Parts: sequence; C-alpha cells; structure tokens
Amino acid sequence: MPNERAASAASAPVGIFDSGLGGLSVLRAVRAILPHERLIYVADSLHAPYGERDDDFIVDRTMAIGEWLVKQGAKALVVACNTATAQSIAIVRERLPIPLVGVEPGVKPAAAVSKSRVVGVLATAVTLRSARFQSLLDRYAGDCRFICQAGHGLVQAVERCDTSSPALMALLESYLAPMLDAGADTLVLGCTHYPFLDRAIRDIAGERLRIVDTSVAIARQLDRLLDAHALKNVTAPPDSLPRFCSTADGESQRQLAAALLQLDAKVEHVDIPSRRTRLAEPDIV
Repeated sequence: MPNERAASAASAPVGIFDSGLGGLSVLRAVRAILPHERLIYVADSLHAPYGERDDDFIVDRTMAIGEWLVKQGAKALVVACNTATAQSIAIVRERLPIPLVGVEPGVKPAAAVSKSRVVGVLATAVTLRSARFQSLLDRYAGDCRFICQAGHGLVQAVERCDTSSPALMALLESYLAPMLDAGADTLVLGCTHYPFLDRAIRDIAGERLRIVDTSVAIARQLDRLLDAHALKNVTAPPDSLPRFCSTADGESQRQLAAALLQLDAKVEHVDIPSRRTRLAEPDIV
C-alpha cells in the first residue's frame, strides 16, 4: 500500500501558473528536463498583466489559482511569474499544502558573466520595486551596474502573439538603446513573457547582449524539489500534451503554444473566482 500511494503521488500533475502566457517559456523548459511529468498550465489572462496590479490583488489571485490547482490534484506548483513570485511567494508557500517553485530575475548569473560590469534588466514595474528584487541586487550585484527598465507594453504584446510588429520593435528598441549606450553586455529577462521576444532582441542588439533567461534553472529546481519529496514521475505520462487552462477565452494561448512550442492543444476556459475579482464584479439587479 505505501508503494501504491507513493506511485499515485508521483503520477499526479505539476501545476504551472502565470498571469498570462509568459509561463509557457517555463513549461517548455520543464517538458524538456522532466518529460515524464503531467502538467497543468493555468493562464490568468483575464486579469493580466499583473505588473500593473496592486500587491493585494496579486496575492489574492496567486492564492486562488494555487488552491484551484491543489483541488485539481497538483503535487507541486511552479509560480511561473516574476511579479507573482516577488509579491506573494512567501504567503502562498506558507498556506498551500504542496511544495512550490518560484521564479526570480537572473541577477546572480548575470553578475557572474558580465565582462563590462554593466547589466540591463527588463522586468515589470512591480518586480523592480519589490523587496525581493532589491534583495537580489544587494546580495549579488557586487561591482556591477544594473540598469533597470520596466517593460511597459511588452507583456500585452506577447499576450496578443505580437513578437515582431514595427510598433513592438520600436518599443523594445526604446528600452534597449539606453542599456547598449551605457555599455551593457548582458540582459536579464525579468519576466517569463520576455523569452518569447528573444529573436526581436537579437534583431535590435545583435550579439552585443548576452541574454539571461532563468527558465531552464527553474525546471532544474523543480526537478530537485520533486526528487527531495519523492514525487518525481519516472514512467511515461498517460497524456502526451499538457492540460492548458485560461481564465480568458484561451485563443491567444492556443496560438502561442502552436507557434512557439509546436503544441497543438485545446485550451479550457476555467472560472477561478477570488476575493478581489468578486468585489470587482458589478451587482446584478
């Protein structure tokens, strides 16, 4: 019986959550490193982007979606959103009964590889102002100068599957030019949406910027976490595709998964109410 229970726990899915579609970059890395794991991906696209929300709203939504994933049988949770991690991971980790992995901008690896000692950071405004991010700078920046830029508009572009339009390229160039002018040789992508702009960044900066994307490091941390809790699935999963869920209509998620991950899968619409979203609903008379 103990072995059967252990096998059952190991075969349970891993939940991956983001405010929208950016966490698909983390899902891509998790599928590569942990190919036997069943995955449930939830995009809270109805309420994206979190980078423009207040802290209480972010905690409220992260907690509600975490609880929903637990009810779906998730054995672990990846909070694949830098903004949600920065503002809510400590509270959510304390309250949920499953192990969690959060994400954070790659300040430490960027400081280790930069030769010019000037590093650019693209992240949401909420992430950049968070105590968690400031702590990263205090611990790992050392003699590096970090040029931090809030990527206003970039999440929205990815959410509508825009990774190369003239307007997007102009916006991205306005963010990168000051970093390049200051001599930056490394760029930290501080939002899980931004790896989908890798090609656009390359078109603007060429090889002048080394890009630090932490999605592979997140997948490896999940691997270690599942091992530590004896939760790793070592047999082939019954489902070949992740289960994709969205609080919006899911069409952009389907398109992005097909275009960037080569995954042709349906997206379920899910309703995940929370205290703040209930308060925002108009009274029905």
